[in-house]
Amino acid sequence: MPTNIRPDIAMASRLFDALREQTFDGVGVTREAFGRGEEIAHALVRAEAEALGLEIHNDHAGNLYMTLAGADRGLKRIILGSHLDSVPQGGNYDGAAGVLCGLAVVAGMRQAGFVPGRDITVMAIRAEEGGAWFPNLPGSRMALGTYPAENLQAKRKDSGQTLEHHMRELGFDPDAVRAGRAELTPDNVQAYLELHIEQGPVLDTEEIPMGIVTALPGNRRIRLGTIRGEWNHSGATPRRYRHDAALALAEFAHRLDQFWGGLEAEGVPMVCTFCTIATSDQAGFGKVPGEIAFSLDLRAPEVATLERAVAEVDRLIAEIEASRGVAFTLTGRQQADPTPMDAGIREAMRLAAEAVGTPYKIMPSGGGHDAASFAQVGIPAAMVFVRNQNGSHTPLEAMRIEDFAATTTAIAHWAAAAARVG
Repeated sequence: MPTNIRPDIAMASRLFDALREQTFDGVGVTREAFGRGEEIAHALVRAEAEALGLEIHNDHAGNLYMTLAGADRGLKRIILGSHLDSVPQGGNYDGAAGVLCGLAVVAGMRQAGFVPGRDITVMAIRAEEGGAWFPNLPGSRMALGTYPAENLQAKRKDSGQTLEHHMRELGFDPDAVRAGRAELTPDNVQAYLELHIEQGPVLDTEEIPMGIVTALPGNRRIRLGTIRGEWNHSGATPRRYRHDAALALAEFAHRLDQFWGGLEAEGVPMVCTFCTIATSDQAGFGKVPGEIAFSLDLRAPEVATLERAVAEVDRLIAEIEASRGVAFTLTGRQQADPTPMDAGIREAMRLAAEAVGTPYKIMPSGGGHDAASFAQVGIPAAMVFVRNQNGSHTPLEAMRIEDFAATTTAIAHWAAAAARVG
């Protein structure tokens, strides 16, 4: 690989500042999927790509492609990308760091006079933040022809309008989504690599700037669990006569947390979250709770771990029902298996990091990302984390530009090597 390729970190830093300034909502940044904030972000990076002389086009879903032409245009391309939407009142780096990494890499190649053997495309993906806007990674999955057509009727919470409405409003083509049109396939993409902030504390705590991701997590979820006991007088009902739904849930949560702690002691990665907990409208001071609801999210990078967790959930429920005289009802049970990242790209990224002197950690991802969409259709895909501070999905989200630079330099080394022909 030419040693004179240096990613343009100054350009990326300037774009981070512009993104924050133009999408700041008074608290954090808000870049609504298929809305004003995301449009501002796309316009900013598009203008920079035009200034760099990249080839630019949008697909039917509004994803933005910014391409540095390779010597052989008939070869499969390499994609560096991520998303530009954010959660409401979120942070400036979640998603955007991956797009600006790609632009910094190709800008460095331009400045060095480097012509890759194959096209290198920077992809700005639409609408990744499913919990905030639309479900199931619409941008990447629309590009790959795998987005469920029925999800076009999902409504954005802030506007009350459907995904189809917002797409048409911006001039994009939901009918192509219904037809399963694919802009990207294993026949025209050699590899997809996504830089993303870690969103957790591991790299920062261990003082390591870069993570090489082994797998994106699978999950086992209970969208709505209900525990029904018996309503009663809180003063007149002795403990032995109670069927307290709240205490049943407290015991369930505590014992599941103990199970999680046991896995952690074994070195087995998993996370367990009671995302919502609520008593019913009947609850009030002076009453023994007769009903309580919860949702549960279990995530792990290995199917075997998820199955162990599900077995423990079922075992605990049976024991608590018997001992406390309550009944659990579980609805909306969902599951998705983990998505391994491509072993070849991971090893090449490891070698690239060592070549440029960027310290790294091999680690699983805790969250889902667009890279999964690519891997699931057979496109070699991988992810690299950059250390960040204060978590993510918060205005306090932070990232040191020197960590971004160290990680982007390793990616530039990988991309130049991966773009070679012969």
